[in-house]
Amino acid sequence: MKLFAGNSNRPLAEDIARYLELPLAQAMVRRFADQEIFVEIQENVRGEDVFVMQSTSYPANDHLMELLIMIDALRRASARRITAVLPYFGYARQDRKAGGRTPISAKLVANIITEAGADRVMTLDLHAGQIQGFFDIPTDNLFSAPLIARDVKAFQDWKNVVVVSPDVGGVVRARALAKRIDAQLAIVDKRRDRPGESEVMNIIGEVAGRHCLLIDDIIDSGGTLCNAADALIAAGAVSASAYITHGVLSGGAVARISSSSLKELVITDSIQPTAAIRSAPNIRIITTANLLGEAIARTASEESVSSLFD
Repeated sequence: MKLFAGNSNRPLAEDIARYLELPLAQAMVRRFADQEIFVEIQENVRGEDVFVMQSTSYPANDHLMELLIMIDALRRASARRITAVLPYFGYARQDRKAGGRTPISAKLVANIITEAGADRVMTLDLHAGQIQGFFDIPTDNLFSAPLIARDVKAFQDWKNVVVVSPDVGGVVRARALAKRIDAQLAIVDKRRDRPGESEVMNIIGEVAGRHCLLIDDIIDSGGTLCNAADALIAAGAVSASAYITHGVLSGGAVARISSSSLKELVITDSIQPTAAIRSAPNIRIITTANLLGEAIARTASEESVSSLFD
């Protein structure tokens, strides 16, 4: 088995390698003067089971092209099996036609990764589970719920917690966590008038006198989450914290979170945190290295991955 990494999240790749007690395989990824990407695999991979770790986070297109070119280089070097490990699958929000004459970009990206030569895909908390069906190769969608449940029990007053979905679409995700920590469930009913803006309409469930944990897969601008936190506090909640798998946090999101009524925002390292995120007073990061490392080890040894979440 060999583990390669692109440039999107080198620290996470190094942590996974430490968990696997395996050195990161050597590859050179550089750019020509016109920003064309060039990859050279610097060790023998013939007949090897190869894993390529790369999140398609900002800049998404550059990191996606790095992944595709690395997969092609490994295929041409006669690797036995190539698994693309994408802790964050960046085009997952474009999983359906949202209007007339719009693309389904998640399906397009799935096709490109398959055509580049990947034999398997491993990812974390897909925006919509059915995206697994966009790939014509085996796809493992890992869940961060066990990590979040452990963190809640270690750092939160979890005996007085209610798990809150920030919208109706995230109820399944929130319910899974609520079941793990034996907590009640609430839902924020909101109306979105235009992209990036949302208006909280109602709280479904009992939140008064409780510590509220908002659960979602992606936080981008942070507007929806901050509005939901304000609504929960107005409804009598003692506090509002949030657990989000993928901290995109674009634009002024970090400043918005820092000045919001959120007690704490906990994100994973599926996307490499920026300096602003690391220095924010109410943002904390938990690692996915052990989860991803164990899933990689089980895949390499042909063991069950789904049993990780039993």
